[in-house]
Amino acid sequence: MFSLLAPPALVSVVNVWQVFLTTDRVGQSVILLLAVFSIIAWAVMLGKRSELQKLRELNLRFERLLAQEKHVLSLPENMRNRRDIPYADLLADALEAYWRAAAIGKEKGEDTLRGRLEHAENAIQRALARQSLRYEASMIFLASVVSGAPFMGLFGTVWGVMEAFVAVSVMQTASIQTLAPGVSAALLTTIAGLVVAIPSVFGYNYLLGNVKTMITELENYASSLADRIELEAKLD
Repeated sequence: MFSLLAPPALVSVVNVWQVFLTTDRVGQSVILLLAVFSIIAWAVMLGKRSELQKLRELNLRFERLLAQEKHVLSLPENMRNRRDIPYADLLADALEAYWRAAAIGKEKGEDTLRGRLEHAENAIQRALARQSLRYEASMIFLASVVSGAPFMGLFGTVWGVMEAFVAVSVMQTASIQTLAPGVSAALLTTIAGLVVAIPSVFGYNYLLGNVKTMITELENYASSLADRIELEAKLD
């Protein structure tokens, strides 16, 4: 009577919970571990999406401000020391290396424009690599969840099926009624693995596309910044 009156979704949830309770400790441990990974993966995906959006907005805003400046080499400190902005970080490292090379060159009497520009370009490349790693942070964890969750679910399924057949082997007679509960409990771990992996793979691919786009934008900005520093240095 209850199954006729209760909503299908509620019956489904109750059945899944009952199947979970019939799963052995290994299967329950796998399912609980996958649940933890799912929560962490969702937190990482949402946090990474918010972080990338914020960094892109800061980069675009800084690029607009920089375009209004006539001389990059003589920027005020409040624009040169914004390390929280990737574009500003590249600029700060480039200017710091440029003027440090100039100061050391003057002390030794070997100050050359080529030396300044080489130091500035090297600093830009180091900052570019550092910010690229910043963009890619947490992506390895998501990739591990995407590839590892199905295998964890498969492990739980194989273990559960093995336990079900072992339990049937000690009985006098075996039937589908005796085998079905163990097999259904084993398959629950596969479902849990897919529930974790499927949203994670879509989220990973979406974030990976954004990361690649932003790294390309960062590389273009780095090239443009190096050209601008070189042009201004030659004009001074």
